[in-house]
Amino acid sequence: MRLILSLALGLMAAPALAQEKMTVILDWFVNPDHGPIIVADELGYFADQGLDVEIIAPADPSDPPKLAAAGKADLAISYQPSLHLQVAEGLPLKRVGTLIATPLNCLLVLKDGPIKSIADLKGGKIGFSVAGVEEAILTAVLGTYDLTLDDIEMVNVNWSLSPSLMTGQVDAVIGAYRNFELNQMEIEGVEGRCFFIEEEGLPSYDELIYVANPDLMNADLIRRFMAATEKATQYMVNHPQKSWEIFSATAPELQDELNEKAWIDTLPRFALRPLALDQGRYARFEAFMAGAGLIPAVNPVSALAVDLSAE
Repeated sequence: MRLILSLALGLMAAPALAQEKMTVILDWFVNPDHGPIIVADELGYFADQGLDVEIIAPADPSDPPKLAAAGKADLAISYQPSLHLQVAEGLPLKRVGTLIATPLNCLLVLKDGPIKSIADLKGGKIGFSVAGVEEAILTAVLGTYDLTLDDIEMVNVNWSLSPSLMTGQVDAVIGAYRNFELNQMEIEGVEGRCFFIEEEGLPSYDELIYVANPDLMNADLIRRFMAATEKATQYMVNHPQKSWEIFSATAPELQDELNEKAWIDTLPRFALRPLALDQGRYARFEAFMAGAGLIPAVNPVSALAVDLSAE
């Protein structure tokens, strides 16, 4: 009995095992799209997995995939359409998990404006922020209505998507996020309407994904990270208000009407099984990118993504 008691006291006095450090680079400043990561951190789910996760917002949103490819971050958040381009360019990256499992991008118009159908955009102006993928998306969407890029004028509005629409500078914008720009316009008293691109001729895709260098990544760390964010996502779905309070309490700039509305709209879009890979989805989008002339050839899904849940 004395020996058992001594052992118990010894265990109680022993220091906790050191947690393994890992770095995650976000795609942009912290916002509701990153809910599972922040909630997992706040609720101690990473610690439960033996992880000490450093969450970093990038100075330049184009940096995260490059940092992951160079091995300077264990994970980076990126976009499925961007991954297809980056792999074609030779960047050593693969999708290892999914954060948001539906498109957020949409073709946004004024709700009470003259554009009732995409066909009404003939002769109109469409604002955009990022060339390349957006042009391919528009080509597919317009083609459903027997239109081409020659039938519209594309206007680079930088990151001023909804303001350029509300002020009449353009007739529509592509690249607007349905969980943010729609809410932003409603708050400002000018309601918008989204044409959902996956309903208008475009293959569906994962909006936000986790990418890593397959030759440098630690698969065990990534699995534990995904287990923690999966648990956080389940908590958020079960407790939407409480999880919002936890998330928004991490920074004053998150505590406003726009972020609260975006939180509600983003909840059903988070991947419930972040490790699971839909191979058909990646194959279809790769074929789309090749057909649009954005990549020189079709890569196999194995060159783009890995299903760590199956290993």
